Amino acid sequence: MRELAWSSANGLANARRVRLLIALAVLFTLWWVLLGKLEREFQHAEQQSVNMVLSQLRSALVVKGAEAMLSREQSLAQLVGANPFEWLDHQWPMYQGQCSDGERRQGQWCFAPGLQKETGETGKGWLIYTPKQPITIDGKVAEPDQPLAWAVTTEFADRNRNNLREQDQRLTGLRLAPVPLVDTSVNRQDARR
Repeated sequence: MRELAWSSANGLANARRVRLLIALAVLFTLWWVLLGKLEREFQHAEQQSVNMVLSQLRSALVVKGAEAMLSREQSLAQLVGANPFEWLDHQWPMYQGQCSDGERRQGQWCFAPGLQKETGETGKGWLIYTPKQPITIDGKVAEPDQPLAWAVTTEFADRNRNNLREQDQRLTGLRLAPVPLVDTSVNRQDARR
């Protein structure tokens, strides 16, 4: 009768098999660690990219707000809900324009115009970004396919510090405020705070 291959093979062949198994285990472990590290780097890169875009948009809001305050034809209140990507000279490859009715693409920005009930006009809306990786933006953790939304709102001199604008408190500028995204609409009340 024939015995098992391990017991019938000579010592040199058994040593080679053991070394091969150890090498494969080490390579698998290194591969596993490398994939984990690569995933963390992709998350970090996407988070940095979103923060850079938000920083550029916030800078554009400062400039546009100053222009509106100096202009006689435009007011800060007229710019609420506007698309800040239109105020930038740079064209972002990650910006796809107006959001389509279908599903949003991961890693892409879009602008979702809202429909004004009183006038039926569009144009006032919010920016939407759908992450590819789990990222943290503005202190909020977003999972892949969980869209994040921001709206252009006004800042005001809040003298009594109640976060509600009263008539005697003047507008001081524009800001990009995160807003909760509920299905296909945004809770605009939260954007004003």
